[in-house]
Amino acid sequence: MPVDPIHALQAGRRGPPQQGVDAGTGTLLIAGATGVLGQELVRRPAGRHRFDHTRVLVREPIREGIAGVETVLAPDAPIDEWPPVEADTALILFEPPRLYYDRERALWTPAPDQLPALARWLRASGVESLAIVQPHAQGRLPEALKRGLASLDEQAVVAEGFERVILVRSAQKPAKPRLANPAERLAAWMLSITRFMVPTSEQPVRASKVAELVDVALRLAPPGARVMAPETVWRAAQGDVRETVEAWIAGAP
Repeated sequence: MPVDPIHALQAGRRGPPQQGVDAGTGTLLIAGATGVLGQELVRRPAGRHRFDHTRVLVREPIREGIAGVETVLAPDAPIDEWPPVEADTALILFEPPRLYYDRERALWTPAPDQLPALARWLRASGVESLAIVQPHAQGRLPEALKRGLASLDEQAVVAEGFERVILVRSAQKPAKPRLANPAERLAAWMLSITRFMVPTSEQPVRASKVAELVDVALRLAPPGARVMAPETVWRAAQGDVRETVEAWIAGAP
């Protein structure tokens, strides 16, 4: 049964962090902890104590009391006017909140055109490692953009001087259209046949696998800016995530 992100945060109460070679340190800041992917990314790093502290941006006050996790109220002002918030690592997601999850409405989610300003604010807050999950329509991402920067906004993010920037190209499931009459339903069914023309390696994968992939990439990726193509995301969902990330870091096709 789905669990909303606020409940996922409560995993922070489950005992002390486990130490290991990949144990996270410092403070993690999450912008856009909504949707299925948001709840999974909160559950993994925060609930498993990957970091000493986890902060989640919200647009409405939420009662706290979760060990190692706190909320940060996003000011009602342009992002360039926000005061800095101490953090070492940041996650940016663009999945909108699900309206039937009341608590998700309190979480702050950026719009795509806010990415450059948000990156400037994160850098001013001391963030060194940044992971961005960039959703795209399945099968519609040009080949040249799968492994490179796709826009001036992404170039501006990299230019901010982060030690590490990880851009994850994750295919989105098509939204279900609202069909008013039988003719529209028939047309939608006929058009849906085109989904079989999308290569398997560009199909959406489970949010839990994307979250695991981002978590492992943040722990293993060396300094620099890297783009994770949809094929890499799909490959990770089929087998060993850590092995896939290590191959991606090594530059394997």
